[in-house]
Amino acid sequence: MPTTTAASRTYRETVIVLGTYPLGESDRIIVGLSAGHGLIRAVAKGVRRSNSKLGARLEPFMITDVSLVHGRNLDTVTQAVTRKAYAAPIVADYVAYTSASAIAEVSEHVAQGDPESARELFTLTAGALSSLARQTHPPQDVLNSFLARSMRIAGWYIATEACVRCGDTENVTSWSISGGGVVCAACAQAGDRPLSTDMMTYLRAVATGNWDLLQDVEDHTAADRVGVLLRRYVQWHVEREFRSFALLERTL
Repeated sequence: MPTTTAASRTYRETVIVLGTYPLGESDRIIVGLSAGHGLIRAVAKGVRRSNSKLGARLEPFMITDVSLVHGRNLDTVTQAVTRKAYAAPIVADYVAYTSASAIAEVSEHVAQGDPESARELFTLTAGALSSLARQTHPPQDVLNSFLARSMRIAGWYIATEACVRCGDTENVTSWSISGGGVVCAACAQAGDRPLSTDMMTYLRAVATGNWDLLQDVEDHTAADRVGVLLRRYVQWHVEREFRSFALLERTL
């Protein structure tokens, strides 16, 4: 009968801390996204004590190198070294914080799917948090781009170039949440949402991460209106309501 050694139960990963939950009087459950192991849930013991050295390294939106020990239900964090300290600048900006909270919540849900997509999702999530922390793009644009691209990783590709019903690339004027993309005037149905030219340009830009294309958007309300459509699209296809989305409705 094979034996399990302490060394075989230990592993190292770089994780994006997506969320934390109190456990007992001084411990905390850490939910992290890693490129190699996908979603990781682990106990960080004693991190809620004032003298803990690990607590600040395991806050949401931090990217941290961690050493862990496999457990029956939850793994255990034994060491943590900060790689990217995104928490402080994100929390300092309320709009960035609400956007980051939505990114973390959606990322956690998507990570529960195909483990083969973990590396791509890790890269996308890390890039979004980096952009929010460094303020390289408006938080709303970062969030909208993350939502569109994370849905592609999850298997719900958003068609932005051709009608999802007939494939026509001409006279595309509406958006179908149930269909998963844009539709032409001939195929538009009740319940489809009309798209202005600027909304179409904005949608294509964020869905592909083409930040230069956003410069062509003259209507400043396009981001708001497309953002609403994207959040409805996400909740429709994953069949779940995200708590952070309700907060976004009052923030953005």
